Amino acid sequence: MHKLVLLGLIAAAQLGAADPRIGSWTLTSAQCSLTPPNKLSITRIHDEAHIVISGDTHLDFTAKLNGHEGSVPGNPAFNQIELRRIDKHQVEIIEKKDGALVATIRDKLSSDGNELTSRTSQTGRAERITVWTRSGGKKSATDLFAGEWTQDRSKTRLRQGMALKIEADGKDGVRFSGDFSYNARFDGKEYDLKNSNNDTVALQLVDAHTVDSIYRRDDQIAQRDRWVVSADGAEMTLTTTGTLETGQQVKETMVFRKQ
Repeated sequence: MHKLVLLGLIAAAQLGAADPRIGSWTLTSAQCSLTPPNKLSITRIHDEAHIVISGDTHLDFTAKLNGHEGSVPGNPAFNQIELRRIDKHQVEIIEKKDGALVATIRDKLSSDGNELTSRTSQTGRAERITVWTRSGGKKSATDLFAGEWTQDRSKTRLRQGMALKIEADGKDGVRFSGDFSYNARFDGKEYDLKNSNNDTVALQLVDAHTVDSIYRRDDQIAQRDRWVVSADGAEMTLTTTGTLETGQQVKETMVFRKQ
């Protein structure tokens, strides 16, 4: 199966509060002599969708679903895409290469939301069908970070046994509790910290698996953290750099496991 056939499934990332297609999918069958990728993950990030297709072929990008032509960089099969919602369960995708039509894909979600069928049409070729089964529910970026996390001492130089709790607050933000606590959204704005040597934190969503945190003390940046959740959602790596109140420079990496 060609990459462009599978990429038609990004239509499953049609955004909207009630859209049931965002989630993770496992390949069930494909009309193809080649071995296709076997995992599909679609996660909402603001007004875009983050699409990861993995297996023998791996693709990772974001796309807007606004009915207009968008750019898909780094893909040799096509570099432009148009998405159009047909109805609640169907989306049409048009793939182009430098303005020329490459393929038209029709995605259809089953009535129970657990099966996704993609039909790909190309000039001079028979229609190809790919079927995926839902393996995970609808997800937002906060879902990946939400949970209780415990430091993996075997992968960390500092072995304090730190524990964290991150909860989605229902407003595209999180409630964080550990050595200190805060409520914040992924909007780059500053939010007050509790029980911390720093004063505020600002969160910025880099992609569905990555969040940057900037901490300020006395109106100066005191610390920068990057949180990265693994593809399976089971491990989170924290890389932190900053300056202590004593002026000492700190750079550490810690690994956490979801409980």
